[in-house]
Order: sequence, then structure tokens, then C-alpha cells
Amino acid sequence: MNHETVSEPLRVGVVGVGWAGQQHIKAFHAIDGVEIVAVAGMETELLESIRAEYGIPHGFARWEELVELERLDAVSIAVPTFLHAPIAVAALERGLHVLSEKPLARNGEEGAAMVAAARGAGRVLDVVFNHRRRGDIKKLKSIIDGGGLGRPYYAKASWLRRSGIPTLGSWFTSPELAGGGPMADLGVHVLDYALHLLGEPKVISVSASAYAELGPRGRGGSEGFTAAASGLAFEVEDFASAFIRLEGGVTLVVEAGWASYRDPADVLDFRVYGTDGGAELRASQSPSLEIADSGLRIFTDDGDVNADYTAEPLEDGAHLAVVADFVAAIRAGQEEWGSHDGSIALTRAQIIDACYRSAREQREVRL
Repeated sequence: MNHETVSEPLRVGVVGVGWAGQQHIKAFHAIDGVEIVAVAGMETELLESIRAEYGIPHGFARWEELVELERLDAVSIAVPTFLHAPIAVAALERGLHVLSEKPLARNGEEGAAMVAAARGAGRVLDVVFNHRRRGDIKKLKSIIDGGGLGRPYYAKASWLRRSGIPTLGSWFTSPELAGGGPMADLGVHVLDYALHLLGEPKVISVSASAYAELGPRGRGGSEGFTAAASGLAFEVEDFASAFIRLEGGVTLVVEAGWASYRDPADVLDFRVYGTDGGAELRASQSPSLEIADSGLRIFTDDGDVNADYTAEPLEDGAHLAVVADFVAAIRAGQEEWGSHDGSIALTRAQIIDACYRSAREQREVRL
């Protein structure tokens, strides 16, 4: 593998040509000194269209061929969750840096194998937690870190949809392929930015519930997708919630739902109460999967006088910021690679595992 410097091009391969893969490709293409030299995907026409649009020299149907390509520096993974671990481990063992879509893997065991491979190879393993790069999240993080709310003691984070099962009967609704339903798909995002905002406190225990009330009946899917028209059964939850105890007596409640009878808007929110103030963040997602609207309100006082205000978000980041951070970590050199070994994403996977175990066994699970 090449030893990258800013003057040497970073040669990247992207596995996956769906929406997420296209976000990776756009982001890498926008960074100076990065060359996308290969892309892999099963959708032949789409693969060739993307190669033509971005001038990508190599195209493969199989990810194994991409990973074996000579003079490759990094691999970006944007495929169904069950493929994350095998691709990442193979790439890391080849001495390649890896950026993977979330969640890290189907479960903590697979995630641990990925982290071990990154540590063994001494390479970067990063995961796409793009929501923590949003402008509203970054603004709230600066307020909390600056003491604007005092000591946070209770928070609630959720991502809820009215009718948003990604595709009824697709790999998303198979536990063997996806690892879980909305708690693994959406919940991992809100869990990530919630713990990030709270300063990465240790999780003590979780008590969770999971429901599959609409999906198995063919309800809650996007237009044109029904259970009857699919080739796979609906075998995951469509709504889940978790009561999470954190170190220091802090409580976090997480809700994740693909489908429930509620407001039609696709809403992500975060509410936090602190000893000197509180905050309420609410954002909605557009049909194109971008954040369409967001608002951040801060509740506090100045002595005995109400000092509530609306905070202006910082610059948005999303996938471009994730990819830029990944490239920067690689270019920082071997001294920094060890701090990008996927450990944060592994903690998320282990917490999600505990949530599913708690829901299945109907009891609190300690970590």
C-alpha cells in the first residue's frame, strides 16, 4: 500500500452504487488529491453510468475483485449490513483503510472482529455517523460543552416515521441481512449523536421494547412496496424504544420507528434537561433523505429573568464531512491511525445488541 502524503493522490475504491454509495462517491470526488479508481456493484447499468459520470477506471460486480486491486489505499463500504464485516476485514488485512456505512455490523461480535482487524493492521476504520456533523447538532454540542445547560441529567432522542419502512420484504427487514429493524437502522444514528452530545458517558444498562405491528401486515412501507409484493418476510421490529442508564445517574431515552400512526413528517429530535438550562432540537428529513428543516431552542434564565433563545446552526456537514474527516485521518499519518479504529461505532453496536436482548427477554440488561 502507498504511504499517503498530501502530495500523493489517495486512491479509493467504493463498494456499493445505491444512494449511500453515491453519497460516498460525490464526497470523495469533491476532495482534492483523492482519486476514485474503482467501484463495485451488482447493478450493471447503474455501475457503468456512475463510472462514466466520474471517470472511474475500474468497475467490478464482485467486491472481492475490488479489494484485490493493486495500488489501492482505502475502501468505502456502502452495501447491506451483512456485508460490512467480511468486506472490512478483508480490506484491512490487505492493509487498506476502511470507511463503512452505519451500523458498524449486524452485531457487536462482527463489529469487534472489524475493530480487531483495524488494530492488527494499524489502519483507519471509520463509520458514517453523518448526523453528528449536522449544523444544529454541532451548535448544540458547543453549547453543552461550554456549560450553557449546566450538567445534563435527562435526554430523549428519537427518529420517527409515519410510513417509512425502507422496502417491505427487502434486506432491510431480514435480521440475517440487516441485524435488526429501525433500532439498528435509525436508532444507531440518534444513539450516536445523543451520546456524542452528552460527552460519551458509559452506558450502565438498557431496558428496551420492540414491536412489529404494522410491517407484518404490509403497512408502513413506502408507496409501491407491500409485503405481498416482496420476496422476503417481515422479520424485524417496526418500532422500538429503550430506557438507557448512563454513568453519573444520567438517563437517555431512545425511540426509533419506521412506521406508527403519528404525524406524517419524518422527524428527528433531541431534548435535554440540564441543571442550568434545557434544549429542544427538532429536524425533519425530506424525501431525498436530506435534512429539510431544523430548529434548536435553548431554555435558560438570567437570574430570575427568562433568557430562552433560538440558536442558529453551524455549517452542515453530512456525508461530505464524514468523508473529509476520513481522508484527513489517513493523511495525519500512522501516529493518528490508532485513534480511528472503530471503537466508538463498536460501543453503539454493543448497546444495540443489549437493546434487542432486553426486548427479547423482557428485562433490563447490564453492559
